Amino acid sequence: GLGFNIVGGTDQQYIANDNSIYVSWIKKDGAAYLDGRLQEGDKILAINGKELKDLRHKDAVELFRNAGYYVSLKIQRRV
Repeated sequence: GLGFNIVGGTDQQYIANDNSIYVSWIKKDGAAYLDGRLQEGDKILAINGKELKDLRHKDAVELFRNAGYYVSLKIQRRV
């Protein structure tokens, strides 16, 4: 896997009135951890060019599971 967990979606809002997908946990020594750029709390806007807007949690998870070997994420860092 990619070495991180996500929360959020239209059916499991992580933040009230926000359907966005967020990074909830990064696995130590996993791919995301070793890459070093992704942080817990980051909002994931898109994966491999596909926007993560108004998706149910399980549909977002499926996009990550089928992302392939090379993965490009567009994120928004929380400040």
